[in-house]
Amino acid sequence: MSLIDNTILFVKQKLENAEAGHDWFHIERVYKNALLIAQDEVCDIQIVKLGALLHDIADSKFYPDASGGDETVGPKVAREFLESQKVQEEIIIHVINIIENISFKGGNFEKKFNSIELEIVQDADRLDAIGAIGIARTFNYGGYKNRQLYNPEIAPKLNMSKEEYKKSEAPTINHFYEKLLLLKDKMNTKKGKILAQERHKFMELFLAQFYAEWDGEK
Repeated sequence: MSLIDNTILFVKQKLENAEAGHDWFHIERVYKNALLIAQDEVCDIQIVKLGALLHDIADSKFYPDASGGDETVGPKVAREFLESQKVQEEIIIHVINIIENISFKGGNFEKKFNSIELEIVQDADRLDAIGAIGIARTFNYGGYKNRQLYNPEIAPKLNMSKEEYKKSEAPTINHFYEKLLLLKDKMNTKKGKILAQERHKFMELFLAQFYAEWDGEK
């Protein structure tokens, strides 16, 4: 089998029992989004594929430590796998850099690495965090963490530090304002920006309907 085929098999096995918003199907959607965006960019498609497939191989949210999540696990797991496949060190380093710099982390995280491949995979991942799928994933994770759906007395907290964002236990609706509605303006690529527009509008419609139902207006 090819390197990509082996990577797909590895990721499927690794994420077999993962939380539904961060499982193989999430990886598959990001992979497809990345390939779509990459069509309009000059890039190394192998690195895009590997970055998309391995970007959430061990999400720090599910490996708690004192800071709210161990961010070393994902890169370590990815490196061990790629080394087992005899992948060139240059490619491994690039993929690790994508994994380490892709996350939102409260919106105040400064990337320490830049490449068109990272921009493509980051946009693909962010697309899966918004729109209909994004809404479903957000409420699934909120349920997983036993969070309130909404509490009018708890206002969204903007401009959180990376540590505050990771440790937040706010109601699920707050997450729209703390992350999801911000992503449209943080897209990197032309295609990513276009695709994000419709998904953003869908979330705005959802929120309007949610509040109307909450307040007994509809």
